[in-house]
Amino acid sequence: MNFIAAGLTDVGLQREHNEDSFCILPEHRLFIVADGMGGHSAGDVASKMATHAIATFFQTTASEDATWPFSFDPQLTVEENRLITSIQVANRKIFEASTKHREVQGMGTTVVGALFSKERSRLYLAHVGDSRAYRIRGGTITQLTRDHSLLNDFLKSRPNMTQEQQDEVPKNVITRALGINGTVAVDMVSDEPEPGDVYLLCSDGLSGMVSDEELLRLVHEADGDMEKAAKDLVAQANANGGEDNITVVAVMFTP
Repeated sequence: MNFIAAGLTDVGLQREHNEDSFCILPEHRLFIVADGMGGHSAGDVASKMATHAIATFFQTTASEDATWPFSFDPQLTVEENRLITSIQVANRKIFEASTKHREVQGMGTTVVGALFSKERSRLYLAHVGDSRAYRIRGGTITQLTRDHSLLNDFLKSRPNMTQEQQDEVPKNVITRALGINGTVAVDMVSDEPEPGDVYLLCSDGLSGMVSDEELLRLVHEADGDMEKAAKDLVAQANANGGEDNITVVAVMFTP
């Protein structure tokens, strides 16, 4: 299968600067979205470091050395190992910069990355934090990633929480991000794309402002035009308040 991809980032309506970044590397079939945090320019620095470090890793490493300086997990495919390692490399670079330079101390970023393997016809999705990946197939939208958030941690330990109890938990507190510690756990899922499937990678500036139903409708209305889909999704997030930076990468698979 082939794919068509487009990405867009926007400062939104209530922030002074954009701390999101994204990257599309068609030659590596790689797609990345990062949402920085840390105040002032630190979040911007962290998200750009993440996308740059991941992209550089793929551009400069051969597959047989794919996990250096980290270990190779034999239970995962080469592609999964490469994607996870690239994110771990990015984490180390951000953490080291944060500890060395006072002006960016404490910076961090979420990240969601997708890597398509033509040989296996699978899409590998790795993420840290609350940036998300969705799949739109036919008339259904499915969230493929699980937010690393305080609310989800509560729900994992207390699955019977009422909606009222859930509403009392802060929604914007994440429990995992790049750059906070010297090591980071990266969650990985995989999916088998079908012709016509659209995958959305996005920061919470989109997922937090646009409902799943709206995401589905706008992608359908774009009718295969991924640039239009990205523009319409960002415009809808702003129309709904634009409370945060907004970033989306839309990928459609074709026969």
